[in-house]
Amino acid sequence: QVQLVESGGGLVQAGGSLRLSCAASGRTFSGFLMGWFRQAPGKEREFVAAISRSGGSTFYGDSVKGRFTISRDNAKNTVYLQMNSLKLEDTADYYCAASLTVRSTGVQVASLYDYWGQGTQVTVSS
Repeated sequence: QVQLVESGGGLVQAGGSLRLSCAASGRTFSGFLMGWFRQAPGKEREFVAAISRSGGSTFYGDSVKGRFTISRDNAKNTVYLQMNSLKLEDTADYYCAASLTVRSTGVQVASLYDYWGQGTQVTVSS
């Protein structure tokens, strides 16, 4: 088992920045590929970013490429999502997820993740 707790969400103006954190406890953090997903009201859950177990590889959804950066600190059992140049359409609940088995070809598939946090809300205003 692993527990994931997100933090860092809030209200920000368009063009601004936020950094989300996801703290993990339980099983060895470095054994998990970590991902961020988001879900806006009335929409399906959307892949945002993922990072390999070592942190050497990162993956991004098309809508956030060049604006968001995922990183991890295995010593602190934490994964981060730095969000810059935020847009109104980035408004959503953001979820951290962990997978023991997913490969790079499947990082965008939510069902392949084993554990999920409760989410943190991000609201971008005009």
